[in-house]
Amino acid sequence: MIIDAELEKKEIISRYRRLLRKAKPILKDGDAKLIKKAFTLSLDAHKDMRRKSGEPFIFHPLAVAEICVEEIGLGTTSIISALMHDVVEDTDIELADIERMFGKKIARIIDGLTKIRGVFEYGTSQQAENFRKMLFTLSEDVRVILIKLADRLHNMRTLDSMPRNKQLKVANETIYLYAPLAHRLGLNAIKTELEDLYLRFTDKPVYDSIARSIDATRAARTKFIKQFMVPIKDELDKMKVDYEIKGRPKSIYSIRNKMRKQNIPFEEVFDLFAIRIIVDTAIDHEKALCWQVYSIVTDHYKPNPNRLRDWISTPKSNGYESLHTTVMAKNGQWVEVQIRSKRMDEIAEKGYAAHWKYKDRDTTAESNLEKWLARVRDLLEQNNHSALDFVDDFRGNLFSDEVFVFTPKGELRTLPYGATALDFAFEIHTQVGSKCIGAKVNSKLVPINYVLKNGDQIEILTSQKQHPHEDWLRFVVSSKAKTRIKDELKEDRRKASEEGKEILIRKLKSVKEEPTPQLMEQAREYFKVNGNFELYYRVGRGFITGADIKKFIENKPLTVVRPRVSVAPESKLVEQEVGSLKTKYHDILLIGEDMDVVDYKLAKCCTPIPGDDVFGFVTVNEGIKIHRTNCKNAPELLSHHGNRVVKAKWTSQHEVAFLTGLKILGTDRVGLINDVTKIISEELKVNMSSMSIHTDSGIFEGEIMLYVNDTRHLEQLIERLRGVEGVEKVSRFDSKE
Repeated sequence: MIIDAELEKKEIISRYRRLLRKAKPILKDGDAKLIKKAFTLSLDAHKDMRRKSGEPFIFHPLAVAEICVEEIGLGTTSIISALMHDVVEDTDIELADIERMFGKKIARIIDGLTKIRGVFEYGTSQQAENFRKMLFTLSEDVRVILIKLADRLHNMRTLDSMPRNKQLKVANETIYLYAPLAHRLGLNAIKTELEDLYLRFTDKPVYDSIARSIDATRAARTKFIKQFMVPIKDELDKMKVDYEIKGRPKSIYSIRNKMRKQNIPFEEVFDLFAIRIIVDTAIDHEKALCWQVYSIVTDHYKPNPNRLRDWISTPKSNGYESLHTTVMAKNGQWVEVQIRSKRMDEIAEKGYAAHWKYKDRDTTAESNLEKWLARVRDLLEQNNHSALDFVDDFRGNLFSDEVFVFTPKGELRTLPYGATALDFAFEIHTQVGSKCIGAKVNSKLVPINYVLKNGDQIEILTSQKQHPHEDWLRFVVSSKAKTRIKDELKEDRRKASEEGKEILIRKLKSVKEEPTPQLMEQAREYFKVNGNFELYYRVGRGFITGADIKKFIENKPLTVVRPRVSVAPESKLVEQEVGSLKTKYHDILLIGEDMDVVDYKLAKCCTPIPGDDVFGFVTVNEGIKIHRTNCKNAPELLSHHGNRVVKAKWTSQHEVAFLTGLKILGTDRVGLINDVTKIISEELKVNMSSMSIHTDSGIFEGEIMLYVNDTRHLEQLIERLRGVEGVEKVSRFDSKE
């Protein structure tokens, strides 16, 4: 690669000046000097480093700082921190140096953005540990998360230059953690872009196809919006209010989700866009004016009464305020209309940072976002479980919708959608939750697993004899309840384990046996448990009885010799796993950096076949498993253990049959099943594994599991089946296992 140093230097200066221009409106005296100091330090620290694309590394911190200013609306502290966010992690500069030069606050933010160094044991997750560390700074400064989101957005925008397995790891981690986090902090524009980029890198054919379809329908959409708005514009002009109208197409990712969920093609997705009416008015008049606009819209178009959403009276907990309605246009098409003020629109797009701007004038959104942050801080302080558990609990509270309920005194409480009476009890207080035996909802007695509905008024019933049970974890949904229940159960297990230890030692001494480490190892082997704690717990709980212990003493071997096991770092184990699986067979899947032929298993959750875009995942007990890149389990696997991913690519060595499923829908007629099976078995010589057919009121629905060679073979089969008279739709589905 030929590098023109002079040209690069000019480009760096040009990008730095662009950043200053965009930051100018928010800069105070002395800020520009501090930004220059941070830029100079970062430029010098990263001077010999390049990104995977070959461009100078400094382009990345400059881009992150620009996103912070322009797209999130952050200030000088964040610009300085963004410029230096990789300095401590990637260069010789220490945190103490940053603190000395820029003060404690910026040093703390950069510490939150710095990954944890060192080797992680097999079974733990470096990604989860780093995510938890970053969240710990939430209790001090939410800007850490906002800068991290800007960092992630730029990394996703420039993901093209990364190797395939790295692309999959970063994209899946993004959809699993960072997109929900952006949503929770109200950064709608960033959340949408992260989701679309995830789809682009994990399922490019689907992404490209939807993007092409959106482009193709753009002109018709613009014309439709113009016509739809004519009568509404006339009325708004008469009212003499400042307003703006936007026609906003839905994101590619949300269209794909709708197509998947409803199993429909692009042409059948009706709400491809929403019309947004933004009015500019004083904060005191917002609510009344928005309802006035709603009245105008519904005077001209019939609304769907089930689709009215009032987030102005009760804002979402990420601060989002808006009035949504779905109305029937003159051509018989449903159209979503969103009505909001300019202030609400800014909070909806820029979230947390915009929300501070209006903080003094507004209390509702502030209190909701603050309540959520307080809940996260609470969760962080209480959490003493593994990082993986923590990340899963935390994630559970990010993307969920909400349910609004009331205490007996009429206080409004917001809980995650699907929350039960028990979640509500823990929301009130840990002790109330632990002692909860039931509840009265709207004066009716209900069990603790009753799922709350909007507007329910709840009174919790308690008993001193009650204590948490393991099965409570099956129906609570809030992180707070899960964490508290786990803590109480942990304490119960500890007590049972202590009692069990005393019982076991007493029993051993009664038959003149000393509890030596060797004897305890033999006992663990005999009772098939992992550690002494588990052994004592089982004795304490009575799962291992006195008779069982006696039998063990009588049958124990004289000595036991076990090989020593040394735990290697996880990445080393992955290499060993790939190395040990090399085989002499010629198969049709090449795996790993060197594209070797190794043994593998196909994941049952997504039943990959040759031609699918796939990756290998090194499991603990079952070797390498092959998943499709758009598998529903991929985000979780790759967010927790991204370093266990290995590249995988199909080659056409020889024909092997792979199991996959087809769903067929159509209008029933005599001989339809015969025509379908004829094409499958006789014409295309495909073997079927199973077939289930269901007909109801003239509608025919069938699911067929069959063996195909690759995606080309499958597409040919789908095409032929679509040509059968009466067949309306043929689609592939993942295995039910």
